[in-house]
Amino acid sequence: MAEEQKRTRQPNGRSSIYLGKDGKWHGRVTVGVRDDGSPDRRHVERKTRTEVAAAVRELEKARDAKTVRKPGRAWTVSTWLTHWIDHVAPLGVSDNTTAGYGVAVRKHLIPGLGAHRLDRLKPEHIEAFYAKMQANGSKPATAHQAHRTLRTALNEAVRRGHLGQNPVRLAKAPKSGEYEVEPYNIREVQRLLKAADQHRNSARWAVALALGLRQGEALGLVWEDVDLEGGFLVVRRSRNRPKYSHGCAQPCGRKGAGYCPDRRRTNAESSKTKSRAGRRAVGLPAQLVDLLRSHLNAQQEERRTAGDRWVDGGLVFPDECGRSPSHRRDWSEWKALLAEAQVRDGRLHDARHTAATVLLILGVPERAVMGLMGWSTTAMAARYQHMVDAVRTDIARQVDGLIWRPEAERPHDGDGGAADEPAQAN
Repeated sequence: MAEEQKRTRQPNGRSSIYLGKDGKWHGRVTVGVRDDGSPDRRHVERKTRTEVAAAVRELEKARDAKTVRKPGRAWTVSTWLTHWIDHVAPLGVSDNTTAGYGVAVRKHLIPGLGAHRLDRLKPEHIEAFYAKMQANGSKPATAHQAHRTLRTALNEAVRRGHLGQNPVRLAKAPKSGEYEVEPYNIREVQRLLKAADQHRNSARWAVALALGLRQGEALGLVWEDVDLEGGFLVVRRSRNRPKYSHGCAQPCGRKGAGYCPDRRRTNAESSKTKSRAGRRAVGLPAQLVDLLRSHLNAQQEERRTAGDRWVDGGLVFPDECGRSPSHRRDWSEWKALLAEAQVRDGRLHDARHTAATVLLILGVPERAVMGLMGWSTTAMAARYQHMVDAVRTDIARQVDGLIWRPEAERPHDGDGGAADEPAQAN
């Protein structure tokens, strides 16, 4: 028995089991290397040799499966999410995407799950959180956004060794309540363009409906990226939704920094588009070139009228003093346009859906549509049912003919007339 209890030296890296002076059985397992280069030896203790041997085997299995948590103080869900949103997420995604993650993290995930230890978070905890969100009135899409954000954040924790496996992958995702895409048909597009023609910045909506630029891309578009002679524009940047910090010397009492009288903006007004696919050249239909020329002339007159109040940022769609309008104002003007044109209500993003569907109706190859719309995967094209420079000019000509051709010249039912009907999303 004395021999059995005696601790024997094992070769480097091998696990060991021994009876300690405290009367308990102990096991030590090398699971990797610490940040300083020293061996990462983990310790377990049990009352019997059989129990400690089983614990050692489990630790060895976790080591071999690379699911052992890194050494150091355990993260809580709150501390990890805070670290991730402040220091990790901004390195890989755009400012607008980070802002969306931040809302999900600070408004929903930390209040709902933040007290859990990260390595003890279970799928059941997550599913209960989703159910509670929806019971408290959150829309399905909001719960699904929280789900996607948590999944992304914990995937990074797994990749860095802070978490063995991602429990979000095992949890049942909430129903997304995904908005059903219902693009505007051609008659609706023509009514919108006719109504827009009565207002300043009318070309803003022609660009949205014919080219499918995202809201941030349209608001961030500058004249140096528009070639009216060549008949194309280049999408390079997107206007960011502003983020603020408190600038008050004494607490102003406003919970949101955006309401602080001395607020300070903490992010850039614009940034590069969110992916390589998003940076793209888009051909301009001839009619749209004419609209943009007229728009430029009207803007130059506005500039003369504004005088010293004009802020020269080179924007294609600024406000009356040359500054970029807020996302909220842009959205409000879209809603007003829908009402004036007596067209059914819809999201601003539906203008983008419309442009994509028009291209697919025209038979433009899927890969070319991906290039025009700035999609990086075919999954996006599939959502709309189912560019290369060489076809850019021809695509622009086809869109020009479909949207702006007089109704008498457009094909009717039985002769390509399906273009007049809204496409149904898969």
